[in-house]
Amino acid sequence: MEVNFTKVEKAFFEETKAKKISTLMPYITTESFPKLGLLSALSFLEWVSDNPNGVVSLPTGKTAQYFLDFTHLLLENWNNKKGKDLLAKYGLEGLKKPDLSELTFVQMGEFFPIDPTQHNSLYNNAIQQYINAFNLNPEKALLINSEEIELAEGKHYSEIFPDFKIDLSLRYREAKTNQEKLQQESIFKIDNWCTAYENKIRALGGIGFFLGGIGPDGHIAFNTRGSDHYSSTRLTQTNFETQAITAADLGGIEVSRNRLVITIGLGTLGYNPNNKAIIYAAGEAIADTIKESLEFKPTVSYPATALQKLKNARFYLTEGAAVKLEDSIDCFYECGPWTHQKTERAVIELCKKINKFGSKLELEDLKADKYCSKIPGLNENTVQSVIDSILVKLRRGMEKEVNQVYYHTGPHHDDIMLGIMPTTNRQSRDASNELHFSVLTSGFTAVTNRFLYDLLVDTKDLINLGKIEMIHFPDFFKDGYKYKWDKDIYHYLDNIAAQNDEEKRRGVCHRVIRALVSIWNVKNQDELRETIYEILTILKNSYDGGKNPPKVQKLKGMIREFEEELVWAHYGIMVKNVHHLRLGFYSGESNYDRDVLPILEDFRKYKPTVISLAMDPQGSGPDTHYKVLQAIAKAVEAWNQEEDLSNLRIVGYRNVWFKYNPWDVEVIVPVSLNSLATLDKSFTECYITQVNASFPSYQLDGKFSDLTQRVWFEQHKQIQFLLGKNFFYQNESPLLRATHGVIYHRDLTVDQFLEEAFKLEKAMAGIL
Repeated sequence: MEVNFTKVEKAFFEETKAKKISTLMPYITTESFPKLGLLSALSFLEWVSDNPNGVVSLPTGKTAQYFLDFTHLLLENWNNKKGKDLLAKYGLEGLKKPDLSELTFVQMGEFFPIDPTQHNSLYNNAIQQYINAFNLNPEKALLINSEEIELAEGKHYSEIFPDFKIDLSLRYREAKTNQEKLQQESIFKIDNWCTAYENKIRALGGIGFFLGGIGPDGHIAFNTRGSDHYSSTRLTQTNFETQAITAADLGGIEVSRNRLVITIGLGTLGYNPNNKAIIYAAGEAIADTIKESLEFKPTVSYPATALQKLKNARFYLTEGAAVKLEDSIDCFYECGPWTHQKTERAVIELCKKINKFGSKLELEDLKADKYCSKIPGLNENTVQSVIDSILVKLRRGMEKEVNQVYYHTGPHHDDIMLGIMPTTNRQSRDASNELHFSVLTSGFTAVTNRFLYDLLVDTKDLINLGKIEMIHFPDFFKDGYKYKWDKDIYHYLDNIAAQNDEEKRRGVCHRVIRALVSIWNVKNQDELRETIYEILTILKNSYDGGKNPPKVQKLKGMIREFEEELVWAHYGIMVKNVHHLRLGFYSGESNYDRDVLPILEDFRKYKPTVISLAMDPQGSGPDTHYKVLQAIAKAVEAWNQEEDLSNLRIVGYRNVWFKYNPWDVEVIVPVSLNSLATLDKSFTECYITQVNASFPSYQLDGKFSDLTQRVWFEQHKQIQFLLGKNFFYQNESPLLRATHGVIYHRDLTVDQFLEEAFKLEKAMAGIL
């Protein structure tokens, strides 16, 4: 494909491994999410320098942060050495500093209805991130403000749609009540407002520069799968994938499932044939969507394919996001020397491609395959060499380990379980092993206001009924609340066995009361009741997705901590071996003392022989995963300077967010049906805040344990294709005969781990 790249794009393209583009739209890859932000910022400023009065539509929310940060960094350092060097490196040497004040900003979408003053309003983000921070002219901006959209009889949206639910069937059916008549009239007024908004954009000549992310279903702005490629600005529903993504912003899927949106259309984006429409994406989780958007002809199944008609449309991607493109696969095999890892991938993928078990592959099959045919010294033993290397990984995953000290870490509560629980369960069966489970963040964002409200109401009721005996003990509010936290756990687990839901709930309420006394420094029963009433009032007056006061955040976090203790107590792990580090960056603070020293102190204290962690070295996954990885890496680096860690092993796992392949890892762990059942039972009984999946993965409308089982089963199928079904059901090993899932994980030395963990940090140092 011949591509008319700009100066910035040419400079970035020259840094990539791939030297060809065979997709239907051009794309550029970068090694990290932060560098993606730099590319986007430079392209934006390059365009603005040529179009100072242009029309722009820019992203709002968390995913825009690196773009915003680098845009500010460039503008603030434009005329000093740091800025000039960066501009020169990427083709903009001597360019005059652009003036953003005369740009026309177009907001691409908004939840409707929503209070525009709320922090989770996209209007609010647009004002804060662009109008104020970029000093754009508010008079020229086209914004979506729910308060300014006129509804029937001049009423407020809270009167017309009191539960914030809008029934779009009123566009087509008869209104049966007076309220429905008001709602129907209001919907048509909103439709008229959307048409006027669209006309204003087109009167300006359309959007000249668009920068936006892409959803897991391929949505652009809020144009979800199935959107007409000629659609205009409209009020519309979203689909499950979009609802799952926005659940965190809106306070849970229960809210996002019922909240409509106003969005510009795909036709809006295509109206200006010169629109520089850039879609950016990071991480392997989005790789399938990227492949379908760039390699498929236009289809409503993938909204981004609508941009193929724009000559200036681009995709800016991390290497992870581009990993499934044919170009990237070609480069995997062709760039650099051949390795056995390449042979493993070629043979394993061939099995699936032609639907043949490994033992049935013939030499002619390999010679006929685009990638297997490249294997050096290809012969009849090539497939067996792959089978042998996979069996080595499988045997490592079955080894019984003794006299080990395991320090398992998770960025969030449930990460360890969803990553490697079958492994930890086997480790716990040998009394010579010592296990520690450490969750590095508070996790309060995963507890909805509704969950906490209902739990506090139940706690208040149990107090009033005299069913919380411990608060009557004379020293409870002084010191007594600090003791017998293990007893709360035992009480809960005992009633799992007894199948007594009421007593399980009472056990949770016991822990809530201990937390309340600890956080609010409660002195007596009256203060306890007052504190509960105070929190209930706060929650009642909070909007969904709103930021809670620090004490309420801590209370939510302590509920998550109780859940984690419950999980590992299933296997005899005491509360003292479950550590809650509550690293500061999760609440907005971040420094070495807060984030690294607590981990280092645990390493010094417990002297682990094996450390496990969620491994996302590229920094393209959940931001928390990357920050935790870096904090652990810095702690390991510091500990390595104090002690000989040549025998320390680092286990890197992934869970429902990102997945390894068998050729990526050193260890493959077999998972039995019993382990799958244990996982589901433990998750359902212990992670009480997560059972209703208020913040689900976009991959499944259900519990994370269900999604994990699906992942492990699919990975088992991948190995089964190579080894054959009979390898498992006829195996001498009872474990392998019972295997119906597998886990892939890394097993690294300290030096190997630090090299991978700091790869992105070194890349960033090169940028700055």
